[in-house]
Amino acid sequence: MTTIISPASILGSQAPRLTSLPPLSLYVHIPWCMKKCPYCDFNSHEVRDQSGGMPEAEYVAALIRDLEAALPQIWGRKVISVFFGGGTPSLFSAQSIDAILAAVRALLPLELFAEVTMEANPGTFEAKKFADFHAAGINRLSIGIQSFNPRHLKSLGRIHDDNDARRAIEIARKNFDNVNLDLMYGLPGQTLDEARNDIETAVACDVAHISAYHLTLEPNTLFYRYPPALPDDDLTAEMQIMIEQALAQAGYTNYETSAFARPGRESRHNMNYWLFGDYLGIGAGAHSKISFLDKILRQMRYKHPGEYLEKAALSTPDSGPPVMEQHEVGRKDRGFEFMMNALRLTEGFATEMFVERTGLPISSIQRQLDEAERRQLITRDHQRIKPTLTGRRFLNDLLQIFLPEKSKA
Repeated sequence: MTTIISPASILGSQAPRLTSLPPLSLYVHIPWCMKKCPYCDFNSHEVRDQSGGMPEAEYVAALIRDLEAALPQIWGRKVISVFFGGGTPSLFSAQSIDAILAAVRALLPLELFAEVTMEANPGTFEAKKFADFHAAGINRLSIGIQSFNPRHLKSLGRIHDDNDARRAIEIARKNFDNVNLDLMYGLPGQTLDEARNDIETAVACDVAHISAYHLTLEPNTLFYRYPPALPDDDLTAEMQIMIEQALAQAGYTNYETSAFARPGRESRHNMNYWLFGDYLGIGAGAHSKISFLDKILRQMRYKHPGEYLEKAALSTPDSGPPVMEQHEVGRKDRGFEFMMNALRLTEGFATEMFVERTGLPISSIQRQLDEAERRQLITRDHQRIKPTLTGRRFLNDLLQIFLPEKSKA
């Protein structure tokens, strides 16, 4: 049964209204992977855990039915980007991806030259398959490299080795001119030189975008239950500074906490997240944020693939999509949720965007802004608010200032 929290219980009689709706993106979740990594807390399921493997055709039909059922919530709104995430979306055939994108184009006004990204792992690369992905409409590829070091790949439970990684990048660059490499640092037993070698190898690949994430131990993962020996905070801070400097020297702009891009190659899909834009998520466990003039909804689809398939089969535009949980973002939470995203951006955000995306006046967070500025965590004028270098280094401390009072207890 869908859990719905009453709007009145959250917003009361003073619900803030939006004067316009933000840009809309589409997220498509494909939950299967060859092997569950010990650090991964995403909704992903090993193929070998499924009797009969992946129900690929059935899942594609469910995604299309999910999208059809969700149309009344986003009717007439243009979609600026599409993102296939997982799991490992590249396990699906190019024909399946083509079918999904054909349905998207038929049902939604997809913006001309919209960014269409697919996540892929090096262990799933085949030259012909990725040429066909490009022909289907994928124009940006995000490859989960994580490291070029065989020892670290093994400790991370990856199914590929360093040679697979290099071959995957070679195939990707032959088929796509917009490629992102995902790397991680702060890995078990990693030295500063090893982290530097990973970054220098990535730079030598001359791709459009590099993401460098600090490994964190997330609940409900194997690493959380059996923590490996990780570099200490001082060493990981050195790694972060080294990464920022090396990529800046190579011509990449650090536009978001973990994201580095060649000029003009910032991820449009992710930028929409950071600027509190809307996104419709379809697929098992996918999350959505949908704005209306009088409310902002957050939703989550049914998580387990089997249950999702059952619920999606019954979904219609009248009954609605296969939503497991839904709630409205209340007045007290809108400011924090906006800041939690936008303060990840190196250049921060235009003040008017806060008003436009939350429906709140900037004065609603005046006390918190004053405190953040007093602690030299942000700079601001009448037009823009942005984190200082200190604010970026201590982002959690900065965000803590904007937590709603009830959340600080």
